[in-house]
Amino acid sequence: MKIEVAYALQYKQTLLAFEVDEGTTLKQAIELSGIMDIYPQIDLSKNKTGIFGKISKLDTVLRPKDRVEIYRPLIADPKQMRKKRATQGKKMRSDKTNVVKMMP
Repeated sequence: MKIEVAYALQYKQTLLAFEVDEGTTLKQAIELSGIMDIYPQIDLSKNKTGIFGKISKLDTVLRPKDRVEIYRPLIADPKQMRKKRATQGKKMRSDKTNVVKMMP
């Protein structure tokens, strides 16, 4: 059956398509793909994995046309970044308001 294995860095994505036997697990597919030779930083004990964006365990049996994804750690916490952007947006709006009030 045909499957894909995907891994993405900040500016580069690798997508490998190949055939595996029925009953192949997510972990077996990653190992068979050779992607860990291309990206030695992948550590299956640390990196989360999934199928089509849904976190999945390494022992999950694949189905035809599945896309196995290996996720890298986040650089920043998304919640904290949204808070920071919201705070900056409020500050910018208040700065603009002050400028308008100062003008005749």
